[in-house]
Amino acid sequence: MQTQLVLTLIGPDRPGLVEALSDEIARASGNWEQSRMARLADQFAGILRVSLPAARVADLKQGLKSLERHGLRIVVEASEATSDARGTVAMRLEVVGNDRAGIVRDLSRALAQRNVNVDELETQCEEAPMGGGQLFRARALLHVPQALSLAQLRSALEGIGDDLMVDVALAPSDDKKKR
Repeated sequence: MQTQLVLTLIGPDRPGLVEALSDEIARASGNWEQSRMARLADQFAGILRVSLPAARVADLKQGLKSLERHGLRIVVEASEATSDARGTVAMRLEVVGNDRAGIVRDLSRALAQRNVNVDELETQCEEAPMGGGQLFRARALLHVPQALSLAQLRSALEGIGDDLMVDVALAPSDDKKKR
């Protein structure tokens, strides 16, 4: 029987971390199925989904301890594959504007109040062209309940965008991995 695990990790960035992690997963007969990883400041952070035989979970956990000795903190959680996106519409949200505190908080609050699930979120700040200062960008994959009017959601997000002075765009997802 296959078991699904979700691993989260963080530690000082250095060459070879992904290789060391993938070696331990392979050693436990695991399959690396999905991941998001990034270098943030001087830290390497990631989350990944692994499947492996249930009898090999202890082997993987033991192998991961060797990586912890090198400063990598790893949390392993059992997971069940679910299709919790049933009854939803996949949408893409994009936000661009001058950076300021509260953008993510205000937008995520509006989504949560409408029972919209944030499936993926990527944010970054970069130098604003020609204007100086920082430009904030966010991209998200949302799962919107079918019962929620997309026009009402779009209007609410655009209203928040106006208050925050950021551009907000909501469009159907072209994501090939729709559930």
